[in-house]
Amino acid sequence: MSYKTGVDKFQTMLPDCLDNYVSEDHLCRVIDAFVEQLDMAELNFKYARHADTGCRPYNPKMMLKLYIYGFMNRVRSSRRLEAETQRNIEVMWLMDKLTPDDKTICNFRRDNAKSIKAVFRLFSKLCNDWGLYGKEVVAVDGTKIRANNSRKNNHNLTTVKRNLAWLEKRITEYMTALEENDKAEKNEIKPSTEGIKEMLEKLNTKKDKYDSLLSQIEANNGAEVSTVDEDARLMKQSGSAGLDVCYNVQSVVDSKNGLIVDIDVTNSSDDRGELFSMTEKAKEIMEADEITALADRGYYESADIVKCEGNGTKCLVSKPGTANRTNAEKYFRDKFIYNHQTDTYICPEDIVLKYMRDQELKGIKYRVYANYGACRVCPNKDKCTKAKNGRQILRSQYQDTMDIVDNRTKENKKLYKTRQQIVEAPFGTIKRIWGYSNFLCKGTEKITGEACLAFLAYNLRRVINIMGTNKLIAALK
Repeated sequence: MSYKTGVDKFQTMLPDCLDNYVSEDHLCRVIDAFVEQLDMAELNFKYARHADTGCRPYNPKMMLKLYIYGFMNRVRSSRRLEAETQRNIEVMWLMDKLTPDDKTICNFRRDNAKSIKAVFRLFSKLCNDWGLYGKEVVAVDGTKIRANNSRKNNHNLTTVKRNLAWLEKRITEYMTALEENDKAEKNEIKPSTEGIKEMLEKLNTKKDKYDSLLSQIEANNGAEVSTVDEDARLMKQSGSAGLDVCYNVQSVVDSKNGLIVDIDVTNSSDDRGELFSMTEKAKEIMEADEITALADRGYYESADIVKCEGNGTKCLVSKPGTANRTNAEKYFRDKFIYNHQTDTYICPEDIVLKYMRDQELKGIKYRVYANYGACRVCPNKDKCTKAKNGRQILRSQYQDTMDIVDNRTKENKKLYKTRQQIVEAPFGTIKRIWGYSNFLCKGTEKITGEACLAFLAYNLRRVINIMGTNKLIAALK
């Protein structure tokens, strides 16, 4: 019995059609149908309008198809995408056998970051038109993705001053060695004068660099400086990953099908102040007036939550744990009970704390409650506070709304527990399964475009699974 035989590679064949190599339900046909219905000029893609003279540019639709295909198949590098156009029959079909070089491919992503973000939002609006959003419950979260900037190229005031001190010490040592070298007898063994001078030159060059960095940091009120990607910042990553130079990618995900409604990229190391912005973007895309938003304790900022509550967004946000310097749990802040009727607090020792005065901290107004006389004679004062006059409780101007949010979160624990599976699934897929744990571009604008390509690829995969390829292609045409 012989082996199965294939086609003789040296046999001349009749011209074949590229379309025969791509099945009717292939994802390439989804990408093609989606991009072909886009108005590239309206989306402000470069070369969407071009002159009749000069070298002919590549159609931006072709370049966008290539990038979407690449991100859906874990290929992001412009050089690897160039190789795909020359070897991958699916890409040949998608690109009409065009083979742009890697520089052209890279420039497309660089020049069209804002337009790519607009494409992502346009697909989100299509998902809304197709009824794929529930428009009732969304989850908001952020994830840190490494920037194209190593930790050694990130500098802050402390590290720069430390390096300058070390350099000055080394320069002093070499200067001393140079002086001793000049005084030494001719027949004594001594280090090379030229070698010392060469090392001094290197150290002084390095010192000039750190002097420049110090001036830059001081001019920016102590803000850190990243020398490769100026917008990137040092951040604490989740889990045990430690510190790294990253961007914070915010996303809002609808609960019905786990589709990403919108994303944003910031260089803030935490999520505070982002809840209102993200939920408003979601409501705009979904054309919803009221939604329920789930978020973790990183979003627990009273002013931001109050804005959400006043604009049609019901918040379920985990409250951060309270602590006390004395470590006596009985006297934690949440153990002091507020009485609305008498406008007083009752401490764990049943002492009444009355309103004393108003106070403003970081732009937020507070009412201060205390009972200094009772605190001074309380036998458990040292367990409660280190303040000489006694314990003070500050009640924020937003506290009434925050109490409502806290009670709502406690009463809806089952709904709140769905937050992780809704919003963290896209992050897990994109970062862990697809391997997009670092950015290739630099600068917030370009990073946003790169992130939008990754999240668009995720949404396309999800919609194909939900609707099916043929139904989706029909909906796009």
